Amino acid sequence: MGPLEGRVVLVTGVSRQAGIGYAIARRLIHDGASVFLHSWSAHDSGLPWGIDRGGITALLKSLGRAGPKLAHLELDLSVPEAAESLIKAVIRKFDALDIAVLSHARHALYSSQALEDITADELDRAWAVNARATLLLAKHFSITHDDTRPGGRIILFSSTQHLEPMPDEIPYALSKGAIQQITGTLAAHLAHRGITVNAVNPGPTDTGWAPREIIKRALPRFPQGRWGRPDDIARLVAWLASDESQWVTGQVINSEGGFTRSP
Repeated sequence: MGPLEGRVVLVTGVSRQAGIGYAIARRLIHDGASVFLHSWSAHDSGLPWGIDRGGITALLKSLGRAGPKLAHLELDLSVPEAAESLIKAVIRKFDALDIAVLSHARHALYSSQALEDITADELDRAWAVNARATLLLAKHFSITHDDTRPGGRIILFSSTQHLEPMPDEIPYALSKGAIQQITGTLAAHLAHRGITVNAVNPGPTDTGWAPREIIKRALPRFPQGRWGRPDDIARLVAWLASDESQWVTGQVINSEGGFTRSP
């Protein structure tokens, strides 16, 4: 029996097999959880890597196919009502929701705008997906969570904006900064119910977004001699989702393998 046997988990942002969300879902399934996946393939279709060959059907097949312990919903989280709809869909499928891993994001490549270039449209889009949807998902998780069930967890995703300037990605940095700042507040609000709230900064992770020249140029800044991998983050999230982490809340955890930011 795995450490998450009997638990129900929502993982958002699972649309590519090279992605962090996919690695998290695969690990939590391995640990015994029933997992509800969210994706929005239209997001990836507008980025250089595009949609996976075989799409979400191939992704689900690689995880064991939809069935009694695995489900999926495609949903645009920039729509205000989507968060409530997603949480309700999880409850309909599994009659409970214990853990919310909110790993979706509007990618920084969409938000590559410096101060002189920022637009109201991109500020609104980045905020809507990265911050507003995350907070609304946390809200509806809180409303529907059964506190008689053990192991209530909300796991958020920040970025590196609190560790280094991101002057060319202002909409993204702004929206992710909101997640980093709100983590402690949400944790304090939910602690008396036994629900922990933590955030993960995955740091530079090779999910296929970075050109080979960037990966090679940044490699000396990783003291372990490699970039981060999605499975590195999946291990951390699995621990935060487990009973072993019950005394940790309100934290933003930097999982970067010692990545250095020397001048």
